[in-house]
Amino acid sequence: MGHWWQRNIIEPGKLPLLLALTSFVLTFMITRVITRMIRAGKGPFRNIDSGGVHIHHVVPGVVLTVTGGFGAVASGRHGVGPALCAVLFGVGVGLMLDEFALILHLDDVYWTEQGRKSVEMVVLTAALVGLVLCGFLPFGVNDLDEEELEGRGSAILGVALNFFFALLALSKGKARIALFGAIVPFLAVIGAIRLARPGSPWAKRFYGRRPRARAKSRLRAYHHDRRWAGPRRRIQDWIGGAPDELPEPSRTPERH
Repeated sequence: MGHWWQRNIIEPGKLPLLLALTSFVLTFMITRVITRMIRAGKGPFRNIDSGGVHIHHVVPGVVLTVTGGFGAVASGRHGVGPALCAVLFGVGVGLMLDEFALILHLDDVYWTEQGRKSVEMVVLTAALVGLVLCGFLPFGVNDLDEEELEGRGSAILGVALNFFFALLALSKGKARIALFGAIVPFLAVIGAIRLARPGSPWAKRFYGRRPRARAKSRLRAYHHDRRWAGPRRRIQDWIGGAPDELPEPSRTPERH
């Protein structure tokens, strides 16, 4: 175990990244537990208000992220500084992304349907950082051997191709595949060759005069969303808590 730790974590300099990822995930988990307890009216935790203004935890998250980021730049690569800054950065990002939906909508949508975006962003971030920690590098650089890396032309070509496929997948409305494809190249290729989703820039540009392709795209998107929407929502509810149910619209009696 000690040999594996030294070879895979310490020597490549991945300890700060591991500390940042761990503190990020733990902060999100602890924050969600506390907010769910506050929502249920259990435990000693309460919302923080100052002068009638509710202080969201994205505020200390911004402070910790800025402190950890600038501290990492200024601390160099030796000593306990990088590790401490990595923990501060991970905690700050965990607090910030837990309220990502509030930043996106500029509204308190934490326990609404729009608030699911926070959970999705946290999961995506943790997965992407986890891939980097496991040795995957953006745009397929990890697939190049030492000789190819020494030749700048091969390295640039590999990065350009992977970036092109990821961009193509993004234009087809496959944002998640494009993000992961930037790190795992074959995912970008899969996203680039599959049908575009309805309403995506690719579909609007190339399916406008192709009714068969347009109908096939809608049908595939419908079956995909129907198959995966339910499980995805249940996982999000399990991680972050179910959103509040919207009240049924009141019906006014018709006047005759």
